Amino acid sequence: MIEIIPGHLYDYPKYYDLVFGSDWKAEFDFLNSCFQEHSTRRIHRLFEPACGTGRLLIKLAEAGYDVVGNDLNPKAVAYCNARFQRRGFQPAAVVGDMADFQLSQKADAAYNMINSFRHLPSEKSAERHLNCVARALAKGGIYVLGLHLTPTRGDRVEEESWSARRGNLGVISSLWSDKLDLRARNEEVCVTFDVYTPTRRFRITDRMNHRTYTARQMQQLLKKVPSFDVVATYDFLYELDSPITVGPETEDVVYVLRRS
Repeated sequence: MIEIIPGHLYDYPKYYDLVFGSDWKAEFDFLNSCFQEHSTRRIHRLFEPACGTGRLLIKLAEAGYDVVGNDLNPKAVAYCNARFQRRGFQPAAVVGDMADFQLSQKADAAYNMINSFRHLPSEKSAERHLNCVARALAKGGIYVLGLHLTPTRGDRVEEESWSARRGNLGVISSLWSDKLDLRARNEEVCVTFDVYTPTRRFRITDRMNHRTYTARQMQQLLKKVPSFDVVATYDFLYELDSPITVGPETEDVVYVLRRS
């Protein structure tokens, strides 16, 4: 019988990074294209709120960018900074709240690619986050923000799975929507990591809350932050030459916001 370990997935950065860090190239290429296409300034200094293990942050540092990030989870931040130091860089991440921070130096661009925005529990915290990012960006810089919307027409994806292997370590991650309350604007999401080593097999289980956004609700939120203009929207295929129009059937969306 498989061993079950209830816990918080972000407290296991080694396994989290293996699953989500293995598929970095498409996001990396897309971000570079967005920096060139949608910013009106040269992009050199980058900021990632909720940077986690730094899976993208380190790739961008190795490409020559000056990078910084923050995250609420100390274990993820420690993992990120240890990775930077192993590769000859100074630590890039600090423990911090994505809705309450200040940068010592303005960034040229910021990004948050895989739904971390929905961890913010309220409209006020989401608005504070967007205003913090806007203040942290120089004029003409961009914020690339990816999240899952709740479609109001058609079906929605209710479960996803990923897997990755590195040497003798394998991880299979499963995520499914367990409870959706559109009135309270909350989705309870269950996530598991099935971890395989040569001598052990176990499952880490977690349950988390994600705030829900329809296309209209997201549009209304963005209107509350006049420092940002929506200059483009894409889906999670990350094809710069194929922007999308966000509507009632939209689920995966990447907003490119430019600091005015």
